Amino acid sequence: MSILKQHKVTLFGRNQDKLILLDGLQSLGCMHVLPLVPKPKEVENVISPKSERAHKALRFLNDLKTKRRQILHKSDFDVDNCIQQVMDLKLDIRRASDKKELILQRLVEIEPWGNIEYPPKATLMGYLFWYYILPLDKRKLLSEIVLPWSIVHKDNKNAYVVVVSKSEPKLELLPVPRVHLGSKSKAELLNELEEVELLQDELNAKRQSLSRFIYLLSVNIAEADDKAALGNASQKIFEDKDLVALQGWVPVARQNEVQQFARQAGFACLISKPDKNDNPPTLLKQPKKMDAAKDLALFYQVPGYYGWDPSRLLFISFSLFFAMILADAGYGLLLLCGLLLSWRKLGRSNKGKAYRLLALSLTATTAVYGVLVGSYFGVSPTAGTVFEQLHIIDMKNFDVMMKLSIIIGAIHIGIANLSMAYINRHRRIALAKLGWLFVIYAGLTYWLADGNATGHLISYLLLGSGVLCIILFTSERPINKPLDHLMRILEGIFSLKDSLNAFGDILSYMRLFALGLASASLAITFNELADNAYSSISGGGLLIAILILLVGHVLNLALSIMSGVVHGLRLNYIEFYNWGQTEEGTEFQPFSRTEVKK
Repeated sequence: MSILKQHKVTLFGRNQDKLILLDGLQSLGCMHVLPLVPKPKEVENVISPKSERAHKALRFLNDLKTKRRQILHKSDFDVDNCIQQVMDLKLDIRRASDKKELILQRLVEIEPWGNIEYPPKATLMGYLFWYYILPLDKRKLLSEIVLPWSIVHKDNKNAYVVVVSKSEPKLELLPVPRVHLGSKSKAELLNELEEVELLQDELNAKRQSLSRFIYLLSVNIAEADDKAALGNASQKIFEDKDLVALQGWVPVARQNEVQQFARQAGFACLISKPDKNDNPPTLLKQPKKMDAAKDLALFYQVPGYYGWDPSRLLFISFSLFFAMILADAGYGLLLLCGLLLSWRKLGRSNKGKAYRLLALSLTATTAVYGVLVGSYFGVSPTAGTVFEQLHIIDMKNFDVMMKLSIIIGAIHIGIANLSMAYINRHRRIALAKLGWLFVIYAGLTYWLADGNATGHLISYLLLGSGVLCIILFTSERPINKPLDHLMRILEGIFSLKDSLNAFGDILSYMRLFALGLASASLAITFNELADNAYSSISGGGLLIAILILLVGHVLNLALSIMSGVVHGLRLNYIEFYNWGQTEEGTEFQPFSRTEVKK
């Protein structure tokens, strides 16, 4: 895998040919369009490159548990009209739901006051009711009120008081704020609630009816996306009454297609290489079956255009870390069997094929590592068997597992520094990256030497070479005067503080050992609990033992998978990216048409 090289392409033409320009480039689908004019100031006027309304409408209909029979062919199907109907319906349903919630809240609030029936305003001669909830321990304050009042309800804490007055009583009338019950009685609210529920039934029926168009909408959603992409691109081009211009990044391998289109359509075409002020978008090149690895590389941070593609390394390291955290051949084989059962189903799309390949790598690596550590649902292999001979890693040996985790961490971060050195091979910073590689392996060599004089000598040589490279080549300050040489050295010395970060990052890989040991320990514990239940409980001991095994191992497997994903990715995205990806890029977004199979 690699990051494709790109050139900046600018097309000029007559304003009257604007649609020809946009349509042609959208058909080619190989340009990341750059804005030649400022964005609209109003956010709502900025057109998204995808039709968000169309996708929201489709999700809204797909959320239905039961759907109508799909209409597969309809010659006069209007995708825009369908989207508008669904979005209007969604808004109506939300408004009805909000109104119902408000009515239910009002009913709860007026419940303690009883079924109050408000007389006509003319009979009250301008008087109004004002409501208060007064704690019983302050009931004596009512005797000081001059205005007419009455207690309409009491519970074990409060008295519900109604005060009669033409205007709102003063705040100091009672030491509690008045309650706002509204002007509608309980009966009126119940009638409104019934009307809203009937309206909700009608709206839900309409939603069910529109669910017949899910297939047609999903097939034709490409049309809505293409219109949105066209509108987004049209907001980025420069135009006046005579001229139209469009600029963007195009992969070098496809720039001839753009040139050919420009010649045929009568547009002027200018192609230039990126200069030092440009920051082209990142387009990763990989086969379709490796899309999962590409997604891993783009999930946390898009690699910079001038950086390197870590996809394959992430694919491998994530599989290894996941396996070391699960650390059980039984769990790995169980997951592998589940994957194989759904293998054909996952292979119905390119995305599914890519992710089943990642899942295969995760589960197979887990199974192999589980065999090496000799754990099968927490049970060790029987002595003398082939499985016992394959058990070459003792997870209970803390010293061995600690060394294994630290060595893996040093190798992983070492690869990051080596990759950065290669990418920057024409700059002095490359030697500084090699310096960090020497420093990391100097510490590892000294630790593993364990008193061996030769090993210590090698570590000292690596350490001295590494520190020297870091001090001399970290800074890329321009040399304009003699003092700049000294400043370079001082900046290099200051960068040695990152040695603490390197030490901490490598120690972070200890989590591989700790989480793997925790998973194995839990499996063993559940096995022991089941064995104790079976041997100590007569009659139903077997059933209880089986339940303990099922619940315990399902829980342990779920926790292990969660830990494997979170910490397996964390070691890549935090520790590894800290040393191997210093610049964040922008993902290449081609201006293209959406292909949908009908």
